[in-house]
Amino acid sequence: MVPSDLVVELSRWQFAATALYHFMFVPLTLGLSFILVAMETVYVVTGRQIYKDMTMFWGKLFAINFALGVATGLTMEFEFGTNWSTYSYYVGDIFGAPLAVEGLMAFFMESTFVGMMLLGWHRLNKVQHLTVTWLVALGSNLSALWILVANGFMQDPQGSVFNPFTQRMELTSFMQLIMNPDAQAKFVHTSLAGYVTGAMFVVGISAWYLARKRHIELARRSLRMASLFGVISVVGVITLGDALGFIDGGKQPTKLAAMEGLWKTEKAPAPFNLIAFPNQEAQKNDFAIQIPGLLSILVKHDFTSSVTGIDQLEQEAVSRIKNGIPALKALESIQQQLSQNPDLANANARKNDPTLQQSLAQFDAHKKDLGYAYLLKYYAPDVSKATPAQIELAAKKSIPEVWIVFWAFRIMVALGFLMLFFLIWGTLLSLRGQERNSPMFLRLAPWMIPAGFLACEFGWITAEMGRQPWTVYETLPTWLSASTHSVSYMAFSLIGFVSLYSIFIVVEMYLMFKFARKGPDEHGTGGGSLAGEPAFARPVQTLNRD
Repeated sequence: MVPSDLVVELSRWQFAATALYHFMFVPLTLGLSFILVAMETVYVVTGRQIYKDMTMFWGKLFAINFALGVATGLTMEFEFGTNWSTYSYYVGDIFGAPLAVEGLMAFFMESTFVGMMLLGWHRLNKVQHLTVTWLVALGSNLSALWILVANGFMQDPQGSVFNPFTQRMELTSFMQLIMNPDAQAKFVHTSLAGYVTGAMFVVGISAWYLARKRHIELARRSLRMASLFGVISVVGVITLGDALGFIDGGKQPTKLAAMEGLWKTEKAPAPFNLIAFPNQEAQKNDFAIQIPGLLSILVKHDFTSSVTGIDQLEQEAVSRIKNGIPALKALESIQQQLSQNPDLANANARKNDPTLQQSLAQFDAHKKDLGYAYLLKYYAPDVSKATPAQIELAAKKSIPEVWIVFWAFRIMVALGFLMLFFLIWGTLLSLRGQERNSPMFLRLAPWMIPAGFLACEFGWITAEMGRQPWTVYETLPTWLSASTHSVSYMAFSLIGFVSLYSIFIVVEMYLMFKFARKGPDEHGTGGGSLAGEPAFARPVQTLNRD
């Protein structure tokens, strides 16, 4: 039994909404954690109180974001089992491993030490507290690493093999799973994007204080550290983005073609579509502004390589669908033989069964294209009777929604370069001591805070929509991965999740605005330092009545 089209779409919308809501909190956690590390390290080295005040103030905003981020992220792992049961069965032994490590190693570590970081100022000495802050930052980034290792498997399933007897993917090499180039490049790219988001957040609030002549010393130093941190990070984001594009060009050519709106294979050097209006039905761009020769340089890093277009990719998909049909038929034959002869559960019995071995040999010869046969099964339940028209439809289905991927990618890149120029501007002003003399910068900075969040969201849309129509690229189609829930169940749960997470966003915005507007003095002694802890967390002091 397979889920209906509407159930699959509702399942996709629910997971997309959950992921995008959660991803509003993750980048800020990643970015603020290391900014706190930098501030507290300077405090421990120099002993200057202002850097402790900075750490404690920004640590409060970090705590708000961290708490709500945890609340939105916990449900995502459960959704794999509830809404994507076929996917969980098919790849659970592999996909679940990095998620389990993330929970046991990273999440527990950051969750434990974040309490010590926030409440331990009067209980730990300087070095001990700095160590705790480092461990929080390390835990947050390790959490991102293991989640992106799991996601990297979805993008490029390495370190695994399909077992035709259990019809499940099995892990063959944990090191290949971890060292997957897509996962490693995406981890660094995503982490650095979080650092940029955190930097923009600190710069924006610091500029808001400077414009109002409040908390000037804290704001000046915060702006300088965040600007420098942001410039370095955004350069890294752009560099690793180039590396990811290079990897996608080899591993996910359909994603690359969609990102570039490339309908036909272009001879070298291929032009780059700066702006285009993709028309998927007509398979052309209704309008395009091109930069000659730039695409080959960006994607292939030379002038002589052509870039594969969607027309050629669809032709290749037709060949792979035809090659995958014998694999699926052999797999069905193997399953039928196993159900009819219980003795074949024994490995020795399987080796001595000539019919089973014949089916297994046929499967092995065509197994690399099994996923494409599954893609065809959507249009032809009996793939052996598929018509050329159905095969053509399945081939077209192998291409993601071009206009979404194309524009999500460009918005992400545009925001990245916008933040680069803005952070360079802020760094130059700060190093010259002129940040208070630029009203335009101070006015614009708070409005730039959403840029980091939006760039991360559009980057995630590019990565995940570009992988479609697969949950595991070229292995398991999305239409086959969802659970067989009712439409009413999915609609109800989707509305519930969106409503609940919208409340979380409102709470986050309210608390962030509230504590940012109050500033550090409101939480401390009034003299620029910050107590930073609730009364119950401070040592009890006795009054001297003499």
